[in-house]
Amino acid sequence: MQKLGGSRIVIDLPGVQDAAEAKRKLDKFANLEFRLEAAADDRPSEIEEWPYQGRPVQLNRRVILTGDRVVHAAQSRDPETGLPEVVIKLDSQGGDMIHDATAPNIGRRMAVIFIEHKPIVTVEEVDGERVERHSSRADKRVISLATIQSALPYSFRITGLAGVGEAQELAFLLRAGALAAPMYIVEERTVGATLGEENIERGMLAVGAGLVLVLIFMAFYYRVFGLVANVALTLNLVILIAVMSLLGATLTLPGIAGIVLTVGMAVDANVLIFSRIREELKKRSLVRAIHAGYDRAFLTIMDANVTTLFVALVLLTIGSGAVKGFAITLSIGIVTSMFTAIFGSRVAVDLIYAGRRV
Repeated sequence: MQKLGGSRIVIDLPGVQDAAEAKRKLDKFANLEFRLEAAADDRPSEIEEWPYQGRPVQLNRRVILTGDRVVHAAQSRDPETGLPEVVIKLDSQGGDMIHDATAPNIGRRMAVIFIEHKPIVTVEEVDGERVERHSSRADKRVISLATIQSALPYSFRITGLAGVGEAQELAFLLRAGALAAPMYIVEERTVGATLGEENIERGMLAVGAGLVLVLIFMAFYYRVFGLVANVALTLNLVILIAVMSLLGATLTLPGIAGIVLTVGMAVDANVLIFSRIREELKKRSLVRAIHAGYDRAFLTIMDANVTTLFVALVLLTIGSGAVKGFAITLSIGIVTSMFTAIFGSRVAVDLIYAGRRV
């Protein structure tokens, strides 16, 4: 879910098979009201008549509690009758409110009113142009009317539902929570499996092409050192994929973009080191130039990678969806590239040159 402008949000639902059902649920937002049945001494202005199971019932207008205080709702079955029910848990303030209202009214009946807001879109012609008008209609109905047996705590059950389907729907809507405003679907897009597969294939092609070009450039420009950097780069990709597998991370298209960036960044450290070694060769022997090149380039490499890692962690913390997938791959890639570029390549260079007479 991502914010888009001041009044819109974008919702991505990967893996959804029934788009119509998902759209139907997104269109809904609901709430509950808990009211006591009218007493004999209530004034007429305090009484409201509602239909329930084909007959009218009189309820007090005062609302004891609304669904805003519901923290969890789950569909279940009454262990005694086997009929469907919804188990509701309230927050601490909601628990106090329902307890204070039901404790002095044991023996009276309490009604649960289900309020479902349905969006309505009408099309009008204004100055010859078709303009959509959005509004909403609140459908209210009494779904339960039960006698209060004891003072209700923060957790209780709603019974008297029509069936399992209604119980599941009620629990789902209560878990989703009451929205502060109606939501209207302005635009809907479906990305098919073929398009998604094509994007993944192109992403992997980008990784392969970038890797090959970097390998050719490093081998041509730095010769033996370049071959060492290529081995370190390949090892970096292996470790990166291994760590992502270990963490159970999903390789998405933004993740592949992070790998492409990592391929380019992974050789940055080796470029700095090898350029430093070339400078040191002008005033000292090869073995000493290698050690000086690695030692003096280390702080520069560390500073560059740590600052990039900070940015990746910020994206990971406040980002969502595609941004978070990119940040995860980038963060892992930065850490693995530092290991392979600084330590892995140094081991290889030492094995090649440290024991030779220069």
